[in-house]
Amino acid sequence: MGGPFLLYSGCNNRRVFDERDLKWIQDLVCLKKCGMSIQEMKAYLDLCLQGPATIPQRKEMLTQKQEALRRTIQELEASAAYIDWKQTFYDDVLAGRRPYVSNLIPPENASL
Repeated sequence: MGGPFLLYSGCNNRRVFDERDLKWIQDLVCLKKCGMSIQEMKAYLDLCLQGPATIPQRKEMLTQKQEALRRTIQELEASAAYIDWKQTFYDDVLAGRRPYVSNLIPPENASL
């Protein structure tokens, strides 16, 4: 048997992957997008290859990544909300609904 990514010789020395290999690749791409390093993915893969006895360790690895992702999502949502507010502010200034106020420019120099 063996681990994932067993390569079979195809035509012209091309790598041939079976459905199981493709599923692993999809899983690893997802883990990479979740912020898992190559080293962490190797450790996760090693645990997976050891079977069900390592499920608690794998769950802990995923829990840590999930918590980090949730923190990142909150930070990104706050950043998007700031940009939404700033765009509305600029729209209001350009439409004459509010005066321009800047933290960078003294009020006497902030004219449109």
